[in-house]
Amino acid sequence: MARILVADDEEGVRSFIAEALEVEGHTVTTAADGEEAARLLSKQGVDLLVTDLRMPGMDGLTLLRKVREEQPDVEVVVLTAVGSVESAVSAMKAGAFEYLLKPVGSPAELRLTVARALERRALLNLKTEARRSTSEVVLSWGAPTMDPVVEALRKVAPTQATVLLVGESGTGKEVAARALHQWSERSEGPFVAVNCAALTETLLESELFGHEKGAFTGAVAQRRGRIELAQGGTFFLDEVGELKAELQAKLLRVLQERRFERVGGTRTLEADVRWVAATNRDLKTMMAHGEFREDLYHRLAVFPIRLPSLRERREDLRPLSELLLRRIGEELGRPGLKLSPEASERLESFSWPGNVRELRNALERAAILADGAVVESRHLWLDPTSAPTSTPTPAVGARLPDKTLEELERMAIEQAIADEGGNRKRAAQRLGIGLRTLYDKLRRYGMQ
Repeated sequence: MARILVADDEEGVRSFIAEALEVEGHTVTTAADGEEAARLLSKQGVDLLVTDLRMPGMDGLTLLRKVREEQPDVEVVVLTAVGSVESAVSAMKAGAFEYLLKPVGSPAELRLTVARALERRALLNLKTEARRSTSEVVLSWGAPTMDPVVEALRKVAPTQATVLLVGESGTGKEVAARALHQWSERSEGPFVAVNCAALTETLLESELFGHEKGAFTGAVAQRRGRIELAQGGTFFLDEVGELKAELQAKLLRVLQERRFERVGGTRTLEADVRWVAATNRDLKTMMAHGEFREDLYHRLAVFPIRLPSLRERREDLRPLSELLLRRIGEELGRPGLKLSPEASERLESFSWPGNVRELRNALERAAILADGAVVESRHLWLDPTSAPTSTPTPAVGARLPDKTLEELERMAIEQAIADEGGNRKRAAQRLGIGLRTLYDKLRRYGMQ
């Protein structure tokens, strides 16, 4: 999720935008004028600025130029009144990503524009990453269970075969997809990802295929879909098991014909992308229950690869922890953070039902709590609902002896909500997941 700054002299507009974006899990800060926005930008980094063009004192155009000069990687969306389109055009020439007419038509229109702006920022970053040496891609540090995974990825990478990555949540499926992209002949092209569980069905269709102006309420301009943005590169479809039936049928057609149309459009576009999909769901069971199309499954699972859980690759735990802690230290402005021997031992004895994602969250919390350069065992807050284990590493595909992953996840959610006094937004932050993801899990487990 992104860090977004909203600058507008109308309190109602600021509140509307902040509420619409926080529902998506974004962290939103507001400013009442250009000067306040400039001060906030100098103190904290943001991914996106949403600013009104007309404000007292420093106006939006001046703020935009300041951002372009000092923080060129920040995307900017400008707001303008209906009668000030000329000003919006000037803003676009100055480097704004897009403009929205006030009053904003709907929260959906705002969210779609913001998603597009953040997507472009991510694409620019990914193009830079794609130019790095493939030797920097590290998927394992010697865990035997990862050897066949790395070998399979390297063998399939030079082909155009569609790859399906399966495994528990947090096992690094997107990291594997990025490695596949970097080892492929498409490495100089874009790597575009979409999370099927993060958007509503209506928005997801527009995100995938794009739309024409007037295709639906709020479609004020033509938009390119993510498949179109991935031309010549790799398209990563995460959590594909969450696709609804209608979208499954449309995706199947694209996979079969390598062609698609934008929503509301008639012109057929080529889909020149390498397909990689991922899921933590049991698609075969879903097929048996009529929840997932068998023909789509066979199109996606041309080359399936299972990623082992973190508890199945304990040889990787210590070096992976050290790598993650170094990155966290750099992000926090505290390079050189290290784990004490006791902290490393505690990490290695834990079961990690949330896998790499849970490990990173635990290390980030510990880094914040640690005063010096060494993270001690006392700084590690490990979820008490996930009991440490000293049992041998389970076989591939085996369950933990006491509870299934689903039971552990449900208990963790219940505990987090209870610890935060019923506040689901803070519970999602405690769990290290987005608010929409939390709501999806609550529906799945019948906890609403």
